[in-house]
Amino acid sequence: MPEHADQDQPLDAEWLAAAVERALDEDLGGNPGRDVTTQSTIDATTRVEGSLVMREAGVVAGIEVARHVLTQVARRFELPVPELDILVHDGDVVPVGTAVAHFEGAGHVVLIAERTLLNFLSRACGVATHTRRWVDTLADTGAKVLDTRKTTPGLRELEKYAVRCGGGVNKRMGLFDCAMVKDNHIVATGSVSAAFDAIHAEFPSAPIQVEVETWEQAHEALAAGAVFLMLDNMDIQQMASVVAAVRALEHDIGKVWLEATGGLTLANAVEVARTGVDYMSVGALTHSSPIIDLALDLQ
Repeated sequence: MPEHADQDQPLDAEWLAAAVERALDEDLGGNPGRDVTTQSTIDATTRVEGSLVMREAGVVAGIEVARHVLTQVARRFELPVPELDILVHDGDVVPVGTAVAHFEGAGHVVLIAERTLLNFLSRACGVATHTRRWVDTLADTGAKVLDTRKTTPGLRELEKYAVRCGGGVNKRMGLFDCAMVKDNHIVATGSVSAAFDAIHAEFPSAPIQVEVETWEQAHEALAAGAVFLMLDNMDIQQMASVVAAVRALEHDIGKVWLEATGGLTLANAVEVARTGVDYMSVGALTHSSPIIDLALDLQ
């Protein structure tokens, strides 16, 4: 299952290089492009120094992105890469006003890179900080918080990495690595078992997770061989009843992983977790996390 994979994976370097290149093309109007303000007001030989500063308390995520952006800008304009001293680690919780990195080098490179690197870092730190709130809330429950595919198009790698930095767990990365039988698949095939059997026949090595709304659907999924059930939009009483019924069968059928999904908030997180689910999937980790404000301040 994707949820059982190593959660310490770094950002994919190939993805990061391509993402930074696209972002710079967008900001500069092509490659190498131009910055009409910086290139007309500051001499190319001017050197600057300063810091990247957290204007809000939060969790650090994606800090090495700053180095990649500075490097790519320098190469575009055939200028020296600024020196960058990173002072924190991804996953660190830092207070407001913390300098997370110091830099010194070509002013053209620093100012051209500024908004792109801040956009990446603000987004990643925001997701990591929001995720940490969920992790802290669930700390004594035994349940873990999962992300979903509700990510910003083109930024899934960064946002799911940020979830890991915040202490959360990545669910599937996409449609390719795990089958997920949801309500529309059940309608299209006619039943839970029909959908499960069809996937197993076509992709026998793919893990299969089944979304259920009733005990009857859960029982049908278990009979088909499912070992991972998503309990969708159940109220607390119904969820607790289904969890108890599944746990009672585990002596005979083995461990079943249970995930609560739909309608989850920090306000009801502990109550839901106490039903005995293993996981809670929260799309808001990636689709609704506010950014963390960072600044690039010259000295």
